[in-house]
Amino acid sequence: MRAPADDARQALPDGAVVRLARRTRVFSRGDVLVGGAPLRVTRLAPAARGLLRDGAITVRDAKTRALAARLVASGQANPDPRTLPEGDPRLVSVVVPAYGRARQLGRLLRSVRAELGGAPVIVVDDGSAPADAAGIRRAAEAGGAELVVMPRNGGPADARNAGLARVRTPFVLFVDTDVVLRPGAVALLLPHFVDPRLALVAPRVTGLPAPRPTAVLRYEQARSSLDHGEHGGLVLPHSSLSWVSTTCVLARVSALGEGFGAGMRVAEDVDLVWRLAEGGWRVRFEPLAEVAHEHRARLGPWAARKFVYGTGAAPLERRHGPLTAPAVLAPWAAGLLVAVGAQRSWSAPVAVGLTAAVAASTARRVGALPRRGRLAVRLAAQGVAATLTQGSALVVRHWWPVFALAAVVSRRARLLVAVSALGDAAIEYARLRPRLDPLRFLVLRRLDDLAYGAGVWWGAVRSGSLRALAPFVRTAAPRTALQRAEETRARALLTAAESTPSPIRRRA
Repeated sequence: MRAPADDARQALPDGAVVRLARRTRVFSRGDVLVGGAPLRVTRLAPAARGLLRDGAITVRDAKTRALAARLVASGQANPDPRTLPEGDPRLVSVVVPAYGRARQLGRLLRSVRAELGGAPVIVVDDGSAPADAAGIRRAAEAGGAELVVMPRNGGPADARNAGLARVRTPFVLFVDTDVVLRPGAVALLLPHFVDPRLALVAPRVTGLPAPRPTAVLRYEQARSSLDHGEHGGLVLPHSSLSWVSTTCVLARVSALGEGFGAGMRVAEDVDLVWRLAEGGWRVRFEPLAEVAHEHRARLGPWAARKFVYGTGAAPLERRHGPLTAPAVLAPWAAGLLVAVGAQRSWSAPVAVGLTAAVAASTARRVGALPRRGRLAVRLAAQGVAATLTQGSALVVRHWWPVFALAAVVSRRARLLVAVSALGDAAIEYARLRPRLDPLRFLVLRRLDDLAYGAGVWWGAVRSGSLRALAPFVRTAAPRTALQRAEETRARALLTAAESTPSPIRRRA
């Protein structure tokens, strides 16, 4: 998966609008930006302050293009697809892996035709039972799709690869049978491929409406594992947006190589995204584009699916090592969790001391800025909040069997479990505002974590290794080949624009 040379003039043509990401904050009267993946502080030269208006930059010359490209590469801003040149839907083929679900397949193919007209569609029957296979054949014929029948069930990765081998267009839309394309979804994804380094872009996956939704369905509509939210951005390992589901994705065929990991039945989407990033390609999540997914509405199938998701951690760990870690912590953050979890008389002073040390270190790193102390304290507080969130997830999600046993004999363990379980649910309920009462949300939130965590442990035990359960304590932010290349290209862009005042003064 070797990425092509970059060309910012193609990726960000004149007229393109780049908007600051939700997590990017503006300080010091507009000349300091904090955000990105990994988190960084970008200081703008005085000549660049006027380029950023209402959180957006419009590309119109070398200077604006250089600044916009730098912010996009760092994850501090995202291009608005509505301002990019329109893509050509005739360049897209559709691949649908199918295992049963003939009714859903017919519904999907109708939405595909409405969205993409006569685009080539390849349905891959992944070894369905004879009765189901007949229904799939009828649905494929009715939808004008080519049907490929696998001799045996090999899983979604192998089915998608079989379809990919037959694609003759530059782009391929992978979409599952239980999805319905919303009008205009593909039209919002295609413009992003004006960027020659973009390999894959995913839409937001929301829930199909139901006349009488169950409590499980209401929970899924608020907090589905497939829904990455309403804010887009670059997808990078060890970031707040570390993967996207291939329930529906649009991809550049030349970037995919051999496609999905052969034989992978779970986590094949995460594996593909991480391999693309390591190969120097960009992956993007675009929530302006939406597709609807038929979520599971009954408790048993829903919990079983969460369990299956958890079993993907072990094979991912074998392929990607610490990228799969359930928590990624700096040394000070690991110390903070130990201090808080110990619940001793020395815990509070140690936690305060570590936070103060981080704030002081941050103040030194950001350099001479107005009110840098306030900025450092804010960044340190964000770091503490992120650390406690990861610690809470370890207690009630990834390591819950250990803490459940510890709670039987330890009052401190019981308190830690109770605070983590209630605090996490309260924060998520306030953030999501689901159409569900707090008690049922709390119960389903905990069942979600129990099922997923059980899957992680089951997969780890079966693999003979518990490494997928080990947190990763890092001394420096990990950088993929993509991130290293982005920094090199950003420097080249700024050099190319040297005839105008440099928009970037210093990055801390």
